[in-house]
Amino acid sequence: MAHKATIYKAAVSIADMDRNYYADHTLTLAQHPSETEERLMVRLLAFILHADEELVFAKGLSSEDEPDLWHKDLTGDIDLWIDVGLPDERRLRKACGRAGQVIVYAYGGRSVDIWWQKNRKALRRTDNLRVINLAADSTAGLAVLLNRTMQWQCTIEDGQLWLSDQNARVEIVMEDLPLA
Repeated sequence: MAHKATIYKAAVSIADMDRNYYADHTLTLAQHPSETEERLMVRLLAFILHADEELVFAKGLSSEDEPDLWHKDLTGDIDLWIDVGLPDERRLRKACGRAGQVIVYAYGGRSVDIWWQKNRKALRRTDNLRVINLAADSTAGLAVLLNRTMQWQCTIEDGQLWLSDQNARVEIVMEDLPLA
């Protein structure tokens, strides 16, 4: 018998002073049976960082042709393609050809460094790719906030991101990885 997705509900209040974006979002996330809780939380974090009424969760793990999140314009063209984890370099080059901007939220500590050393040279030719390394402590800290039903407050100011619920507060540390 096939395993079913686990459903999570998140109510997120975002105060993004860097983008002047202030909104509340009620989200439903389906955790793919092969997806870790850490990856699920990074997908939610990616949504928060780019929150917009048109940003949606895509098929990601279930499809080669879709990212984890995307934003399409009114014509159906992909403005923003977001992948989480350590995607294949060919997948990223293909995404860069299809989307206006591609962002990868890489996580996993030392494995990010190994992946980056292996793929950096090939990805250097892309001019619309941004790779952001999430500190291992930050993504591990997200586990404290994970519940089937979540209510989060998020503050983003001067590139610093804080997530909190009624019991805990977590700082998310991010670093842009240079393509050059």
